[in-house]
Formats: sequence, C-alpha cells, structure tokens
Amino acid sequence: MLTLFERFIKPFPPAEPEQPPATLVAFCRHYMRGMEVPLLIMSLLTATVAIIEVSLFGFLGQLVDWLVDKNPETFFQEEGRRLAWMGLTLLIILPSVIFLHSAVVHQTLLGNFPMVIRWLAHRYLLKQSLSFYQNDFAGRIATKVMQTSLSVRETVMKLLDVMVYVVIYFTTMIILVAQADSRLALPLVGWLTAYIAAQLYFVPRLKRVSTEQAEARSMMTGRVVDSYTNIQTVKLFAHTDSEGDYARDSMDGFLDTVYRQMRLVTLWNVTVQTINYTLAFVISALSLWLWSLSAISIGAIAIAISLSLRLNGMAQWIMWEVSGLFENIGAVADGMTTLSHPRDVVDAPDAKPLVVNAGEVIFDHVRFHYGKESGVMEDLSIHIKPGEKVGLVGRSGAGKSTLVNLLLRFHDVEGGRILIDGQNIHEVQQESLRAHIGMVTQDTSLLHRSVRENILYGKPSASEAELLAATQQAEAHEFIQELSDPQGRTGYDAQVGERGVKLSGGQRQRIAIARVLLKDAPILVLDEATSALDSEVEAAIQKSLYKLMEGKTVIAIAHRLSTIMAMDRLLVMDQGQIVEEGTHAELVAKGGIYAQLWAHQTGGFLGED
Repeated sequence: MLTLFERFIKPFPPAEPEQPPATLVAFCRHYMRGMEVPLLIMSLLTATVAIIEVSLFGFLGQLVDWLVDKNPETFFQEEGRRLAWMGLTLLIILPSVIFLHSAVVHQTLLGNFPMVIRWLAHRYLLKQSLSFYQNDFAGRIATKVMQTSLSVRETVMKLLDVMVYVVIYFTTMIILVAQADSRLALPLVGWLTAYIAAQLYFVPRLKRVSTEQAEARSMMTGRVVDSYTNIQTVKLFAHTDSEGDYARDSMDGFLDTVYRQMRLVTLWNVTVQTINYTLAFVISALSLWLWSLSAISIGAIAIAISLSLRLNGMAQWIMWEVSGLFENIGAVADGMTTLSHPRDVVDAPDAKPLVVNAGEVIFDHVRFHYGKESGVMEDLSIHIKPGEKVGLVGRSGAGKSTLVNLLLRFHDVEGGRILIDGQNIHEVQQESLRAHIGMVTQDTSLLHRSVRENILYGKPSASEAELLAATQQAEAHEFIQELSDPQGRTGYDAQVGERGVKLSGGQRQRIAIARVLLKDAPILVLDEATSALDSEVEAAIQKSLYKLMEGKTVIAIAHRLSTIMAMDRLLVMDQGQIVEEGTHAELVAKGGIYAQLWAHQTGGFLGED
C-alpha cells in the first residue's frame, strides 16, 4: 500500500532542466514544480490534525464539567453518543489522518522531493562550461548539490507543514478558550505578541549566521576533498602537516559560525522559556480569579491551563523548527549561487546536429581573450583541409590548447567563427560537435569505474570484439588482463580508481587511446598522445595512431617534435598567431622559430626559452 505513495512523484523527471532563478522564493518555487498536489494534501492533513488535537482539549474540559455536574447513574445514557464519537475520533479518525499525513510526508516527499532536485541540478550542472568547474572545488560543487536539495525540501516542508500546524492550532486554541470567557484569550494574544517579537529579533540574526555557516561548511568540505583528491601530491611534497593546517583554517572559520549560532540559540531559548512560564502563571491566576467570580467552570480552567502547558512544549518545538528553517534557508541561499549560475556556453535555440562528411576545419578571423581586454588570440585564421594531418608547435602559452578548446567549444569565440564542413560550430549542438571529435590528452584521467566501462565510453554500443580490437591496437590488452582490484575483480572488470590512480601514466594513456580508437570520430585531436609512454611502447602505439589517422582530419599538438615530423603540415604558433607553416624540412630550412626550437631540443623535448 505504501508503494502507492512512493510512486506519487516521479523522482527522475524527463524534462530538460532550466536555469533556476537567483532569488530565494523563486528558486524554491522552481524546484516545487510537480510537488504542488502532495504538498497541498500534506498541508490539509496537517490542518486537520491540528483542529482535532485542539478539539480533544475541549473534550477534556467538557469531561471535567460532566464529572462535576452529571449523575453517575445516568451519565452514560445521557452522554453515550458523544463519548462514542470521541472514542471514534481517538481510535479511528485521528490515527487514519496521521497515517495519511505520515505516508505523504515520508513515502511521497522526504525521499522523492530532494531526489528530483538532485536530478535536475546535476543534469543542469553537467552542461556547465569547463571554466565553471575550473573555478571551484569539485567536492564543493557536489556538496552544494546534495546539501541544497535537502535544504530546499526542509525549507518548503517546514513552511507548509509546521507553519500551517501552528497557525491552525493557535487559532483554534484561542477560539476554544474564548468560548469559555473572552478574557482568557488575552494572555494568549499577549504571549503571541511577545513570542513574535522574540522571533523577529533572533531569527534574522540566526539567518545571517546560518548563511555564513553554510558557506563555511562548503569551504571546509571543499578543502578536505581537495587534499584527498591530490593525496599523491601532498605526500610527494611531504605536506601532510601543512594540509592539516590548511583544513584547520577553514574548520576554525566554520566553528566560529557555530559558536555565534549557539550563543543566539541559548539567549533565544531562555527568552522563549521565560515567556512560556509567564503565560502559564498568568493563565492559571486569571482562571482562578474568573472561577472565583463564577464566570467560568472548572472544565474551562482545565482547558485553559492544559492548553497553556501544551503551548509551553509546542513553543520549544516551534523555536527549533524555525531555527532549523532559517538554517536551511541559509544553506539554500548559499547553494543557489552555484546551482543557478548561468551557463556560459549554450546551444542556440535552433541548433541542429553537426553533420561531418569530409572533416574540413576553418578558423575564420577568430578572436579570444578569456574575457580580458587583450592577449591570447586577436585575428587567427587557419584552413585545415579534409583528411589533412596538421601538427601544432609552439612554446607553452602560445595558444595551442586554447585553439583546441575553442574547436571543442569549451569556450565561445569572442569574434570570428569556426567552421566544420561549412557549419558554424556556434550554431550546432555541443553534444553532436564533440561526438565527431576524438581526443587524447596529455593528462589522461579515467572515470572511477571498470576498465571496460572506461573504454566503452568511446562507443557504448560497441561489441566485445570491437572492444578487444581497440585495446589490442592500443597495446593495452596484455596489461589489462593482469589487473585486479581489492574487491576481487580482474581484467576488464577491475576498477581503475579515482582518475585512474591505480594505473601508471602509460597504462592510462593506452586505455585513453583505446577509447578514442573505439570512438572512431572523423576529426582527431592528439595533445601529446604518447608523452606518458616509454620509447618501446610509443613506437608500437605510433603505428596504431597512424592507422587511426587514416581518412581523418588530424590536429596534433606536440612538444616532442619528432612525433609530428611526418605530418602533412606543421603550424608554428606564437602569442595566439600562426607565425610559420610548412613541412618539417621546409621549416628547418627557413631558419625561423621552428628551426630554433628544433635546435634547442634536448633528448627530443622542446626547449622553453
């Protein structure tokens, strides 16, 4: 039966996620889409529970009056129906309402609501630009996705569930007490005024501290994750102590917000308790005085005092719920800055899939500055013919990687255009663009999954025979068969560790090459594709790469010039411009920059004048 409630909401809505609004209410409202019906049902059931619970106090007062006034011998005959109705309410109606409320809250909302937010936020962030991830901790971004999803749920549900319960409960309480004597309602109104004043004083201060605390928590988590992610570097440079200090600095900042928050909570708690005990005293004294004047019955006294004591306990609960509410509001406000960040690189509204028939690549007067006023590229034009193999040469910072990043549309050009087979890449779908480009980078990182999953990333639909052919061609099959992990998985099923840390640089590179071989894209980018390999393995793989390059347009970046000597054409870059081009022999004969670079190489590597 509970599964019906669990299926009330689809935890993974298929709709394409949109950019969330950057204001708190609109942000929460954005993620409430599809939740309106269960949230409304929850609120109505909450109101029903509140009304029934207060009515029970009314029944208690009536019962006291009956015990004073009624004849025990005729009591059950006279009030039997009303007693039966109250019994039915206690044993059947109230438990049924509570069951429905609990099922909607726990089965429908608590699990599904944050999962919908995680799903939408994760899919939205996956399409953020590369620079978005380069400007933040990966662990911090992930923490904000997880933390904000829970905080949005708690903010919305506390506002609707707790606030509805309190408003309905208190309103019903005042009506019930006022029915006995309107003067008894005055202390409740006074209590409410003092309680609201306390909230208005403490809550904004707690909200500010909670916002700072959420940011401090994210920073603390990000620093800890950063140390774990780069643990090899930490150990290589013997910086375990300094990393501890680096984390402690953020932990101190977080702890400072906790101390300030707890000081406010202590003062708030004392203030609320004082107001509550004052109410209990005033209600009791006023009730006795009214009774002495024969203005109210003993049952009315029982109702008033019971409700004031109940209000004492409920005020503590409200205080912590409101405190939690604003702590969650602070977390939402903090996470909102990340989750609602606009995408820097987006598809045009009418973007179509890229169609590659030949593989011609043109950089047409491209200008790009990484958002700065000048530098990087001013007016770059390159024409790479279909099937042409081009090598890119230049010192570090010359613009080679920037050129490749623009081709892959990790960044949008600031001027000019890039064409593939006559199609402006700004006007095609990003996914289709990158699907037609295979790339092997110098710093290869693998997914923390099995070897098979990493290689099939290039072509998920590939058969086992295609997989094996690719790994054999990349000279990877033999070492893969010898792999194992702590869970006992071996060969292609062995996990490679985070970023592939369980493998050597050469092994990671060969798996990356196998992945690109399997992808078999018409345009191939090689960024020092064999730099991590020893000479013997490189010589074997070089033959595979030459075979891979057949019939493809190739752009190869190299510091080791011997690896690109056989390219159809070499382009020498300097300060974002093509300053020389030609074959290896032609450029050496010119005696220009390329000739100097060739002369300065030691052991096959490019000098860094």
